[in-house]
Amino acid sequence: MPAPFSQGWVENIRTFARAKWYDNITVNRVQDNYVVQWGDPNYDNPEAEGETKALPEGLHAIPEDCYKTDFGNNKCTFTVPNVMDLLTTAEAAAADAEASAISAGQALLDVYGNELPSIDIENTQTSTTKEGWHERDSYAPWVEFYAGWPVAAEQANTDWKFWPVHCYGMVGVGRSYSPDTGSGAELYTVIGHAPRHLDRNIALVGRIISGMENLSSLPRGSGALGFYTEEEFDKRTPILTVRVASDLPEDEQPLFEYLSTDSETFAKYADARANRRDPFFIAPAGGADICNIPVPVRPTPNG
Repeated sequence: MPAPFSQGWVENIRTFARAKWYDNITVNRVQDNYVVQWGDPNYDNPEAEGETKALPEGLHAIPEDCYKTDFGNNKCTFTVPNVMDLLTTAEAAAADAEASAISAGQALLDVYGNELPSIDIENTQTSTTKEGWHERDSYAPWVEFYAGWPVAAEQANTDWKFWPVHCYGMVGVGRSYSPDTGSGAELYTVIGHAPRHLDRNIALVGRIISGMENLSSLPRGSGALGFYTEEEFDKRTPILTVRVASDLPEDEQPLFEYLSTDSETFAKYADARANRRDPFFIAPAGGADICNIPVPVRPTPNG
């Protein structure tokens, strides 16, 4: 996720990867129409009996109120590299093209200012759109795409809080009961209908932009919550290595680009998703859930 969303957890994930902690972990849970979860098979697993893996040093403990941001919450800002390193490879390609060399958080403040961002999908506008929100979402007063990411918002008194939402392919941080918020040792991705009831209850840190089929097609677990039982040990897919892409040699770094969600092309794409006009459809829906408008992402040549 780009700043200022979930940055404490994002930095933890970099720490795990650079410590090679993720190497040789496994996929431990596959719950149909819900999530695939991976990590240490002996951590917070009702089906496991082994010892847990020691965590690396330097991890952040992130408070629950960092699930949301007001774009100026310094408590949820952590020491990280420049804004380009905060972006996923998809966002980085677009940000390079735009030469947006502004500080993390300031990018959103410039948009936020004294007015909320305006809706950029014309066919979902309502009479309150110019105020910066609309009421077509069941889980939040307002939803929108920010820099290619699906986000939601609510107003409390005069302040607005924003958060990313649980769409298909989004990656979240597993946790125990409150006040635990998770470290990043356990991660999951959504493989079914968007579980939006998890929004603001678990940190979202990114999304899968390539290879999703390798996770969604895994055999389902028969244990509690879809965990693999000890008898299903052979179903636990090993994860051999995890590396930070920006740490790789430049010619080995995977590059992606996304369709700008501020563009006229994206507005037309969103309209097409909401109003199917091909011959098969009899009654176009006239609208679309934010999770039913996946932002197109594609690989780009490296070199």
